[in-house]
Amino acid sequence: MSPATLRVRPARLGPLDAVVDRRADGTTYVRSPHALGPYAAKLTERLEHWATHAPDRTFLAQRGPDGAWRTLTYADALTRTRRIAQALLDRGLSEERPIVILSGNGIEHGLLALAAMYAAIPYAPIAPAYSLIAREFGTLRYLMDSLRPGLVYAADGNAFANALRAVVSDGVEVVTDGRHRGQFRGQTPEGSDPLATTTPFAELEAHAPSQAVDAAHAAVGPDTIAKILFTSGSTGRPKGVLTTQRMLCANQEQLRTVMRFLAEEPPVLCDWLPWNHVFGGSHNFGIVLYNGGTLYIDEGKPTPAAFDITARNLRDIEHTVYFNVPRGYEMLVPHLRADPELRARFFRRVEILFYAAAGLGQRFWDELQELAVEACGERVRMVTGLGATETAPFALCIASDDARAGMVGLPVPGVELKLARVGDKMEARMRGPNITPGFWRDPARSSAAFDEEGYYRSGDALVWVDPAHPSKGFAFDGRIDEDFKLSTGTWVSVGPLRARLLASLAPYAQDVVIAGHDRDEVTALIFPNRATCDVLQHDVLRAILSGCLGEVCAGATGSSTRVPRALVLDEPPSIDAGEVTDKGSINQRAVLRNRAALVQELYALPAPGRVIIAHEGNTHD
Repeated sequence: MSPATLRVRPARLGPLDAVVDRRADGTTYVRSPHALGPYAAKLTERLEHWATHAPDRTFLAQRGPDGAWRTLTYADALTRTRRIAQALLDRGLSEERPIVILSGNGIEHGLLALAAMYAAIPYAPIAPAYSLIAREFGTLRYLMDSLRPGLVYAADGNAFANALRAVVSDGVEVVTDGRHRGQFRGQTPEGSDPLATTTPFAELEAHAPSQAVDAAHAAVGPDTIAKILFTSGSTGRPKGVLTTQRMLCANQEQLRTVMRFLAEEPPVLCDWLPWNHVFGGSHNFGIVLYNGGTLYIDEGKPTPAAFDITARNLRDIEHTVYFNVPRGYEMLVPHLRADPELRARFFRRVEILFYAAAGLGQRFWDELQELAVEACGERVRMVTGLGATETAPFALCIASDDARAGMVGLPVPGVELKLARVGDKMEARMRGPNITPGFWRDPARSSAAFDEEGYYRSGDALVWVDPAHPSKGFAFDGRIDEDFKLSTGTWVSVGPLRARLLASLAPYAQDVVIAGHDRDEVTALIFPNRATCDVLQHDVLRAILSGCLGEVCAGATGSSTRVPRALVLDEPPSIDAGEVTDKGSINQRAVLRNRAALVQELYALPAPGRVIIAHEGNTHD
């Protein structure tokens, strides 16, 4: 019996259907017929709730230096949150002097974020890569200038020393975990040294909360800014998305309206997704807090050097729901196949497998189902959707048995979806309680982000899976601002073409950049997957990639879907040059701009020796 014919593990889900209103001008409005239920006015109400109703339950857990799990209960979390909130109020922090968190996920990071929300002080978690990988700190300096913080937290002062010295202004307090005081590397620049008098994190908990803390918390309402989340900058400068308490709480109610099991049993997550991104920091952290669950902080990540840490944690923790990006699943599949113990524990309690942030290739989708059948005799439901930092992020979702890669589903309760024609595509625009009011200190961008009816312009294009059967929902149709025209006037839909090319090039390509604006044909720059490419001889790799390009050309329907030439890049994408974001997303425009000479090579005649030519069979023209 094939995995596709086996039963799917029952998951307690809510309905996902829609009411569709098609207008004469082609604009379409889609919404759920189900009303969104009531939700909390502020996320910290849920911390108070669980501190009362499940005080001894573990809220957060993180491995200590000895490898053992260090845990934080809900009761302890509330006590420590209120103490830290007092310290923040004592420092006069406010919307004019917010908090910046530079380091990654951790118990202290979580407590500082909760304390900031408790005291109505906006905070901004910044991707650690801008401090630890970048060398020129241009993006980090831009973010700090935009925020003008009153306090900056970096858990490990040693690791962040160079970045802190480069971007922290005079008079801004720097808080570290206290173990690295006086041990910072690098030379002190002219003027004051922001690391000369750092504050140990423990000092933030030194005073008991006063009535000022209660008053500050009472003043927090649905429109209070909880945090500023910066977009990855894959299409330009990062934008500071205002994230309100209403957005966070409404989105959590939307999540558990669709995924009912979250409210019926305290969820257990083992999760690496970074809290400076909406997926990890709002979606997953919020799921745990809102529903009284437990979050085991996975300090691994989907890279060859760090994934063994993730595998170790997944052997240790039986999660009830699993969230990851496609790259994480791609790296997980070989471990699940090779390790029966890991496979058994991974699938034992999990209700659903959820992916987001990019498309998951059908190959990996199918392999996960095969592994689930091997482990537990049934398939596990795959769930995905469409969202953005500006939507908090949960907005569209699909969880049907016949779902496949590329589908994104229908709007969840409370979200109104508008499909508006832009060129030859339909842009997804959204309205609802989970949508941002705008961008941090950027009124021009804030105004431009919404249309005349108040719908947020996502920039994502959607297409009906089956126009005759709207219940099947939508498929992703690429980013509108990435598409371009060939010299013939034919539009190239970059998103779908890139997905096809990556699927054909797997596992040899880490990413691809599509070129061809105003040219006769489409070409591509390939960032190779070093783990698979470096072990192959040069001629062998060229022959493989030539065959992959040939497959894409053979399946093409015209010039806009053929990629007859490509070039493998020697240099990885640069975060300082804006070619790659902290989460690994490629900025297509920046790569094409910075590597214009290589693009010229792709179109040179005769083709230079290092350009790979598709080995084509029969193709459509």
